[in-house]
Amino acid sequence: MATSDPGMSSARTPAPRGERPTWWRWGRVVGVLLAVGVVVGAPSWGPRALARLDYFHARRVVFEGVRYARPAELMERLTVDTLQSVWQPLEPLAERIGAHPMVASVVVERQLPGTLLIRVVEREPVAYVTRKGRLEPADATGRPLPIDPARYPLDVPVAASSDSSLLHLLDGLRKDAPRLYARVSHGERAGTDEMRFKLGGVIVRTASDVTVARFKDILPVEADLARNHLRAVELDLRFRDQVIARQP
Repeated sequence: MATSDPGMSSARTPAPRGERPTWWRWGRVVGVLLAVGVVVGAPSWGPRALARLDYFHARRVVFEGVRYARPAELMERLTVDTLQSVWQPLEPLAERIGAHPMVASVVVERQLPGTLLIRVVEREPVAYVTRKGRLEPADATGRPLPIDPARYPLDVPVAASSDSSLLHLLDGLRKDAPRLYARVSHGERAGTDEMRFKLGGVIVRTASDVTVARFKDILPVEADLARNHLRAVELDLRFRDQVIARQP
């Protein structure tokens, strides 16, 4: 059972002159938050009313998920300055950022009182694609990506063209079999129904509709060959339920 010391007074210690008690300061903060909540909940005029207050000016912009895109370029597209409010409509901001060629999707959020948080999902480079004698980074759809290889060296294979089947397979390997994807140095279409991939000293031949699961069938074959101190120079996946290994 708790007891009180009879020698101690139960009276509160008065706050220093000119300083508000702690409970008053916290009460004021809670009151402000409740008022903001009520105004924000208003159908249309609430955010417009808050946008007039200097307290909610956009003092900071924070980007998340940005790796290849340059924040300076994104800020230029955003066109937000410290005289604007975080209560401005967010959809136009997201549209302007989403128009950047590196951006796959974007969400803009407010962090009160004065921060705009921009969450970006970038397009992922899948391969260097040969275009007009030059190598350009491209995503799984073949879309060119404005990535400077001198600034961001990419460890991705070279694709002889922006063929959708070829890039789709490479993207699937990147996501589901990254160690196997890392071995691919080159891919190309070889005729209407065939694709060829170079994995170190091994050529893998596949049908044009090959899946990631089917491509991974080369792994147990390579392991079996290694156990027998053998190696293949070509692995052929074009025949149903078979992997044909051709040795030197």
